[in-house]
Amino acid sequence: MSTNNIIFCKTKTLKLLWTSGRSIWINRCLDGEATCGRGLASFSATHPKVCIVGGGPAGFYTAQHLIKTRQDVEVDIYERLPVPFGLVRFGVAPDHPEVKNVINTFTQTAQHTRCHFYGNVNVGKDVSVTELQQAYHAVVLSYGAEGNRRMGVPGEDLSGVYSAKDFVGWYNGLPSNKELNPDLTCETAVVLGQGNVALDVARILLSPVDILKNTDIAQHSLYALAESRVRRVLIVGRRGPMQVAFTIKELREMVNLPDTRPEMVATEFEGIAGTLKELPRPRKRLTELMVKTALEIPGQKEQKRYSMASRIWGLRFFRSPLEVLPTSDLTRAAGIRLAVNRLEGSGEGARTVPTGEVEDVTCGLVISSIGYKSLPIDPSVPFDSRKAIVPNTMGRVQQAAGLYCSGWLKTGPTGVIATTMNNSFDTARTLLGDIDSGTLDVSAVKPGSQGISALLEKRGVKPVTFSDWEKIDHEEVRRGEAKGKPREKLLDVGEMLHVTRT
Repeated sequence: MSTNNIIFCKTKTLKLLWTSGRSIWINRCLDGEATCGRGLASFSATHPKVCIVGGGPAGFYTAQHLIKTRQDVEVDIYERLPVPFGLVRFGVAPDHPEVKNVINTFTQTAQHTRCHFYGNVNVGKDVSVTELQQAYHAVVLSYGAEGNRRMGVPGEDLSGVYSAKDFVGWYNGLPSNKELNPDLTCETAVVLGQGNVALDVARILLSPVDILKNTDIAQHSLYALAESRVRRVLIVGRRGPMQVAFTIKELREMVNLPDTRPEMVATEFEGIAGTLKELPRPRKRLTELMVKTALEIPGQKEQKRYSMASRIWGLRFFRSPLEVLPTSDLTRAAGIRLAVNRLEGSGEGARTVPTGEVEDVTCGLVISSIGYKSLPIDPSVPFDSRKAIVPNTMGRVQQAAGLYCSGWLKTGPTGVIATTMNNSFDTARTLLGDIDSGTLDVSAVKPGSQGISALLEKRGVKPVTFSDWEKIDHEEVRRGEAKGKPREKLLDVGEMLHVTRT
């Protein structure tokens, strides 16, 4: 055993004194004691300590790559909520359980001996990023995009207008959205945006309850959807069919959704068939399905299904919101006014130009799915308000040594979970490369979670460990089994914390 290891095996306690924002560590070694364990041994300078802020896909993928690639790195993940997994839990549609299988991989990472999860810790409020930097060699910000991009039009604050982020959080059991209580008494809903989230929202609004009741959808949302009078959903985009952001999987689910039929405008697809051969294969297949749905006469089986359908969905192109139209008492949405656009250019670079025409659509529900955006977490962290990202180079935060970012905070809210995985792996590679090159100094002894735990205890914050989360998980599964569901999510943070203490 090396001299250093012997010294650390003899270390009894390490006490952190916080004065004027600086930490002073006092090691008290007791001769003759051999209480050597993971927590104490980890104070060796050969063990880089990394803190990750955010327990969603970006955070877990970053941790996974760090732990697998370098055998001495220790990683702590801090999450604002008592529960892990971020958008996999609160963003993935309840009828897409296969996408949530990635939770198994995240669980393996969280249970690794060199990884710890600390939920119920609000970085920026309970503990500052500067304090994390004092306790760790590196801090990776991976807290995602919790904000909404606003439409910026009159009437968007009327009752009956919601962001897709909040609506998705409502049916997925996000505690902050549990009381959204959207009014579903209208016949027509308009979803603004044509990404996968927009199609998720449309599909949930129109799905038969018999399909949803066997998912992990929040029970209060299931009750509301069972009573919903929404029978028609229009999914509106500012550009054309060639620029949609959703994938073929989501479109195919809409096409095959029971008890529904599509409603398209054939003229919006003029000239597209002749350009198909030039498209990359994924875009070609997606566009072919749209063209087929819009222009081809359905077969006998489909015609019969359509004739019996009680609900309608449709794509509308070349339209941008101008104003949400109010009811006569000016309290809630009664419709939406859309600008009619034309395109200049082609492909992904095509831009919209208003034609001067407008179109009014009667609807009582407007859901804006034009994008999420990241928010600043701490005054000490650089933030580009225009792009809504932390300015970075390959995940290395600009002008902030030892600070990194991954996921949507790094790139903006784009792509699917696999995109976030690659994005996060890249940040982990950057961090590890900085360790290897000496750009990131890991020679100093850092307290890691022990220092932060002392701070949190002083401030009355009790972190939720991964084993605590497993108690919540067990309780949710137990409640779900009683209703024939995979789980019934707890919606209240206080109730979650109560379960961890039983």
